[in-house]
Amino acid sequence: MENNLLKEIDSKIKSNRYSTRTEFIRDAIRDKLSQLEKDEAIRNLEKLKGSIKRKSKISYEKARELAFKELTKRFDINLK
Repeated sequence: MENNLLKEIDSKIKSNRYSTRTEFIRDAIRDKLSQLEKDEAIRNLEKLKGSIKRKSKISYEKARELAFKELTKRFDINLK
């Protein structure tokens, strides 16, 4: 890795209570993978946008509620 990047990582390690560079990098990778999965889910929902009115007998509000419930479940988000 470039020295500038390592210095920045070292700075973040100290300010965010990571023990090692490896721990920081693993966490960064997990965050990136999670973000990519969320982005893919959003793209898939965007593809469905508009098609639900033509093909579904449930209301837009109900479909939105079901999609929201599925995303919170899939990404283990607790909004209570």
